[in-house]
Order: sequence, then structure tokens, then C-alpha cells
Amino acid sequence: MSRPEAEDRFDDDDYPAYTMGRAAEMIGTTPAFLRALGDARLIEPRRSAGGHRRYSRYQLRIAARARELVDEGTPIEAACRIIILEDQLEEALRINEELRASDSGSTSRTDGRSSP
Repeated sequence: MSRPEAEDRFDDDDYPAYTMGRAAEMIGTTPAFLRALGDARLIEPRRSAGGHRRYSRYQLRIAARARELVDEGTPIEAACRIIILEDQLEEALRINEELRASDSGSTSRTDGRSSP
């Protein structure tokens, strides 16, 4: 393994670096809570060569958001659905913004004027 590849993993939000116990400790919850999120298919941890669950920083952010909602009294199933919908909304807004930027760029190139 080359050294640059190893260094890239430190910055990779999707690299499954955290064991279940460490992940639970980091977000202040239990391994059972993380398993429940997996059962609800909100996050699907990767498995180590030995079959142990491994979580990425991205997955931990999602789990932390789920914990926040559950701590506020939201049932876990509803919390998972809320997070999925929040993610879909964020993606739709990003795509919409890209399309607007693309459309305004093509309008100004087509007639030399910017759109109103």
C-alpha cells in the first residue's frame, strides 16, 4: 500500500474507520441504537475482514442526527424517514441550483443578455 493512499483515507468521509463501540461512544449512544439504524436501513455499515461493523464519518453524522431526533421524542422509524427526506430535499435543492446556474449561463451566451 502506498503512503498517499493511506493519507487519502484520513480525509475520506466514506472510509469505514470506526468500530461499532467507538462509533457509539463518539455520538453518545449504544451499539444497539446503531444496529437499529442499520435494521431501518438508514445506514449500512461496511464489514471488516473479521465481519465486524465499521462506520464512516458520514454515517456517524447521520446517526448523530437520528439520535438528536430520537432524543427529542421522535420514534426511530420516523427519525429515519425525516433524515431520508432531508437528504432528498438537500439533493433536489442542489440540482435545482445547478440547473438555474446552467440555464442563466446558456441564456447569456445565446443572446448576449442575462435573463431577468
